[in-house]
Amino acid sequence: MEPSASSIPPSTDQRLDTTTRQAALITGASGGIGRAICEAFGKAGWYVGVHYYRNKLAADTTLRQVLRVGGTGDLYPADIREGESVRHMVDRFSGNASGPLVVVCNAGIGQSTLLARHSEEIWDNVITTNLTGTFHCLRAIAPSLLARGGGSIIVIGSHTGFHGATGQSAYATSKAGLIGLVRTAALEWGPQNIRVNLVLPGWQKTDLTERIFPDDKGWLDHALHRPAALDEVVGTIVYIAQLKDVSGQVWSCDSRHL
Repeated sequence: MEPSASSIPPSTDQRLDTTTRQAALITGASGGIGRAICEAFGKAGWYVGVHYYRNKLAADTTLRQVLRVGGTGDLYPADIREGESVRHMVDRFSGNASGPLVVVCNAGIGQSTLLARHSEEIWDNVITTNLTGTFHCLRAIAPSLLARGGGSIIVIGSHTGFHGATGQSAYATSKAGLIGLVRTAALEWGPQNIRVNLVLPGWQKTDLTERIFPDDKGWLDHALHRPAALDEVVGTIVYIAQLKDVSGQVWSCDSRHL
């Protein structure tokens, strides 16, 4: 039986460097955009915290990719809807890395239900996961960033949060709420050198977009008439994570107007 990614030790040099390397915790890292973000930080030589909730097998695959491209990392299970679960995850991550910290809040779920038919259960789950879950992550990481003299938080938003979308009331509302959360956190924590920014990744083929991803003719609202390339999106995220003088901003990674 093939060993899991979490059982594969990094090289001796990597292991010695783990506590001094820059470290990034990525939520929702078991697939899609989260996996690509993890791999990008791994390529840059970072220690990567791979968060997952239920899909450990997929998270193992993500971690294996991080190790393959030269990074180090560990798996970090948590239910981001639960504040205590998030605090435990963040405390463990912070304890495993003594260098500069970055948190990328990527975890989220979608829905496809017209507003008039929307159940309260679906609404509550989407809002609690996407918006309250991000709140839990920001609140949990703040003490560690304050103790280290600053750090970077990147929240993954959506173009839908600015414009809405048919059948996406809960998702659009959760993503719109992230704008206010990010800008408020940036103002409150800016004096302590904590940078908080929002990234809009554009259309990407993931589980969330499986049934609604536009066809080849569906890009007329894009100036370039094409979707954002995933490698450019994750490269932007790694770049923003290292900026020292930018906070409270919305970064759009495609060619649509906000």
